[in-house]
Amino acid sequence: MSDNAPAAPQAPVPYDAVVLAGGAARRLGGADKPGVRVGGRALLDRVLTACAGARTTVVVADRRPTARPVLWAREEPPGAGPVAALEAGLCRTTAEYAVVLSADLPFLEPATLQRLLTALCDSGADGALLTDAGGRDQPLVAAYRTGTLRRELAALAAGPDGLTGLPLRRLTGALRLTRVPDPLASFDCDTWDDIADARARIREHGHVLDEWISAVKDELGIDLDVDTGVLLDLARDAAHGVARPAAPLTTFLVGYAAAQGKGGPEAVAEAARKAAALALRWEEESGEGGKENNGGGNASGGGPSTPDAG
Repeated sequence: MSDNAPAAPQAPVPYDAVVLAGGAARRLGGADKPGVRVGGRALLDRVLTACAGARTTVVVADRRPTARPVLWAREEPPGAGPVAALEAGLCRTTAEYAVVLSADLPFLEPATLQRLLTALCDSGADGALLTDAGGRDQPLVAAYRTGTLRRELAALAAGPDGLTGLPLRRLTGALRLTRVPDPLASFDCDTWDDIADARARIREHGHVLDEWISAVKDELGIDLDVDTGVLLDLARDAAHGVARPAAPLTTFLVGYAAAQGKGGPEAVAEAARKAAALALRWEEESGEGGKENNGGGNASGGGPSTPDAG
């Protein structure tokens, strides 16, 4: 084998997820922070989408409707703080690794969680956490070894006051940590200014399409990744070669055809290919002024057609 052969892709690291969503949100005036919408989706649902690859997802908070099924837990007493909440959630997990997340991370992605898990496994540390734009540790955007967490939580619980009111640094200070810088994924929404910044950012040119597609898929309950470039090319061809309203109608029909065949991304791509070829044939006929390729005569048998004045 050549020394220059590409390395085989690394298999995703299996994990459970614990999402802490029961805080008081004092800096938001006590608003229901997990339910605040950014890009049309609740902050909690955005985080749940990012950790959809977890074997088990536990949300520590009062029950509420969510975009996907989860397990629920609650610290005792409610409002006892993040360490107590983490312990309550961790009790319902079984995987060797757990990602621990706050419910206010609008830009978290599945790939970020795998980066954390890979860093954790490769480093031999007890935890891997993101650092924000200022270099500060973000212990609620992190991956941990669950055995180590349980041991340290048990030691803290044996103290005179138990886990109630303990800050997270009392837990993480006892761990060996590795750090992964990521200013965007670690961005959390503590204030209304943060919410406004997040809402503005997702409408920037480089983000808005992906954000919209993700929001629509969540709203419709669709878990299907397709090549959006193929669909955009099809929409362009239909608009240019047929008529502008043909673009949305054609892409709708492509999706409907794929669904009728119970197909996945491949079925969408094949239907899009056929529709794009049809649109190009329409464009060719329009460019020829209705001529057939039979020596230059037009469809009525007369002479050459008049060039399009446009």
